[in-house]
Amino acid sequence: MLTLLNLLSAVALLIWGTHIVRTGILRVYGSNLRHVIGQNMSKRWLAFIAGIVVTAMVQSSNATAMLVTSFVGQGLMALTPALATMLGADVGTALMARVLTFDLSWLSPLLIFIGVIFFLSRKQTRLGQMGRVAIGLGLIILALQLIVEAATPITHAKGVKVIFASLTGDILLDALVGALFAMVSYSSLAAVLLTATLAGANVISLPVAIGLVIGANIGSGVLAFMSASMQNAAGRQVALGSLLYKLIGLLLIIPVLDPLVHWLDSLDFSAQEMVIGFHLLYNTVRCLVLLPSVGPMARLCAWLLPEREQANGTARPRHLDPTALTTPSLALANAARETLRMGDLIDNMLDAALDALRGKQTAVTQEVRRLTDDVEALYSAIKLYLAQMPREDLGEQDSRRWAEIIELAINLKLAADLIERMLRKVQQQKTSQRRSFSEDGLEELAGLHAQLIANLRLGLSVFLSGDKESARQLLREKRRFRAQERRLAHAHVSRLQRKIVQSIETSSLHLELIADMKRLNSLFCGSAYVVLETSDTGALAADDMTDITHSP
Repeated sequence: MLTLLNLLSAVALLIWGTHIVRTGILRVYGSNLRHVIGQNMSKRWLAFIAGIVVTAMVQSSNATAMLVTSFVGQGLMALTPALATMLGADVGTALMARVLTFDLSWLSPLLIFIGVIFFLSRKQTRLGQMGRVAIGLGLIILALQLIVEAATPITHAKGVKVIFASLTGDILLDALVGALFAMVSYSSLAAVLLTATLAGANVISLPVAIGLVIGANIGSGVLAFMSASMQNAAGRQVALGSLLYKLIGLLLIIPVLDPLVHWLDSLDFSAQEMVIGFHLLYNTVRCLVLLPSVGPMARLCAWLLPEREQANGTARPRHLDPTALTTPSLALANAARETLRMGDLIDNMLDAALDALRGKQTAVTQEVRRLTDDVEALYSAIKLYLAQMPREDLGEQDSRRWAEIIELAINLKLAADLIERMLRKVQQQKTSQRRSFSEDGLEELAGLHAQLIANLRLGLSVFLSGDKESARQLLREKRRFRAQERRLAHAHVSRLQRKIVQSIETSSLHLELIADMKRLNSLFCGSAYVVLETSDTGALAADDMTDITHSP
């Protein structure tokens, strides 16, 4: 019983080490990996190679599957290159299984020792996270040694031999057992390495070991499909295609299993080396053979799992992937992208408001109300998404980014409410009182409106890039807008002195709209303060004092 417990704890340590490496790599290089995988790869070979590289870095094909399904679900990657990436991930995990079976016992204590020093001393820095990765790699190597040591006495037990004797080489039964073990251990790598250990101890025959390895691959595909159950149809299509490719591999190898076993027996290698070598050879050949079929497979998966139409027209978040919450850099990038969608909706609302100013009443009110509901829905989703991220686990840079995102989301939500109120004022003035702006007044409001839209777009650019020069330019535009707003207010008063009837009738509304636009402009320029708060403190203080002095 104690021996079995030792084996299970060694497998658990292997899974935990893989988790530590994956999370550490994603926290340090998550955005870069997103760029490598998520970029528009028109060539399937590039996507295939990217899958190999990323899987080798994060030590897990399941982690790669999580990233790819997320990107496809968010519309950042097409289904065809995503399937090519998943094929590459299968080759990548086989390569890592080969590397980890080398004698690296001397490396484990060194990696753990160095990793602990860096992680504890600089936990929230990039160097500290790399120390976390070193700890994970050390634990993986240590766990593999413990698996071999724990499995050795088990292989001599009569009961174990009787259990494995029931696996007589029926590849379908063996594949089922291998898939179940991979799902229970949540790691196809652990299943393959334990299978190699059992084969090396002559507990199982080579045909049984091959079946277990193939089944472990299928088990990882089932795990990926189950993990994608929370994704939309596009994300599930990726996981389905990967699973179908693994099942096709099983069907392809059945006719050649006997000749393959005879050929492997003729080689002068140990049983353990042959199992690991078969795993690498099988995945490489299978993926290269199936790579040209990613196009038809994408169409098949799209047919089997079609996208369902939304029940209502309210906007839904596209980028808030819950599986990315454990990786702060990815989760924050998702939230930032969704916040930019809010900015696009505000841009559309401003266009509709200008149409209302110019007297185009047709469906404008309904359009703005719909856009306001969309902004509200996205704001609520972003707020809840960020609330699920434990801020105490965030580094200084990620914590600052978290605050930037929530502040911009709040500003955009306030802007949407303000625009809707502006529109109601215009609608009431023009429908109930039958009054219109003077030509000069309308052109002045339109010019201020154009400057407002330009500042909104510049503010979103500053939020996305964090460029200090752009932030300073945004503050200059804010001051220019303020000066323009005062000049237009004075010009309106001058028209009142000339007793222009239209100006007199719309005077209150005209001045209120100018003041509302000033408030909107302040909301749009808030991102500049966040970018410059550390380097341009004096300039920001002066600008804030100017705001107080000239506030209405």
